[in-house]
Amino acid sequence: MQSLVIVAHGSHLNPESSAPTYDHADTIRATGALDEVRTGFWKEEPHFREVLRTVEGDEIYVVPLFISEGYFTEQVIPRELRLAGWDVSEWDSDGLSADQATLVAEDIDREVHYCGPVGTHRAMTDVIVRRAESVTDDPDVGDDFGLAVVGHGTERNENSAKAIEYHADRIAERDRFDEVKALYMDEDPEVDDLPEFFESDDVVLVPLFIADGYHTQEDIPEDVGLCEDHTEGYDVPTEVDGTRIWYAGAVGTEPLMADVVLERAADAGADLGSALDDVRETTRVATGD
Repeated sequence: MQSLVIVAHGSHLNPESSAPTYDHADTIRATGALDEVRTGFWKEEPHFREVLRTVEGDEIYVVPLFISEGYFTEQVIPRELRLAGWDVSEWDSDGLSADQATLVAEDIDREVHYCGPVGTHRAMTDVIVRRAESVTDDPDVGDDFGLAVVGHGTERNENSAKAIEYHADRIAERDRFDEVKALYMDEDPEVDDLPEFFESDDVVLVPLFIADGYHTQEDIPEDVGLCEDHTEGYDVPTEVDGTRIWYAGAVGTEPLMADVVLERAADAGADLGSALDDVRETTRVATGD
């Protein structure tokens, strides 16, 4: 019996924070590829510490719905899941290459395949591109467009920037967009100065965040100049200093994110049958492509 557990941050303050997690769980559940699909949160119920007690499977795959390797994926989640013998060296990662580690969850005395975060998986690159397609309503968007992949960035966690740069570089290698840049909120180059970094008249801005919240709904729109006050709203696209900016909102809200979760489970050994193809087809129809 195969079980998938998607773990995410959640929020006491923003009820929409958990919505993408539930949506992706529902999409995966509908494929029937796994016997059960559960969700667990740091700031909501069921808590990380409790969620494994609700799981019946003997093959358990835990996938963190987080952008980068760092405090939560390397310390908080393994501790709260009580993964015996966990050490970050189990992933043998350079900050981008976490795969999976098989450990016993002491609370339930069963093995758990603890996977790397979705944000560093190669399939996330396709989700970012799909996000650009969705916001422009153009499945062929790219020519005469720039693409800004925007992350939090922080000196406290160097891996935060690595994930953004990794996907920006992979998209640039495809030569689909005229320009691709990695920008940040808390380090240089800063998203506040977005028009200065692009020559393109049109730029799609895709924030590498799991859910729409304070940063994506308030900080980024105001910092970039889409609006002076986020409560007054803004148009998509909005022209800022001669550049039309197509603001896509959090990448984690894109339906195709369910594919990345399944890719993580498959890499850890889950037998998914045709689920990956089914999810890609389902989510493309859902977004009208």
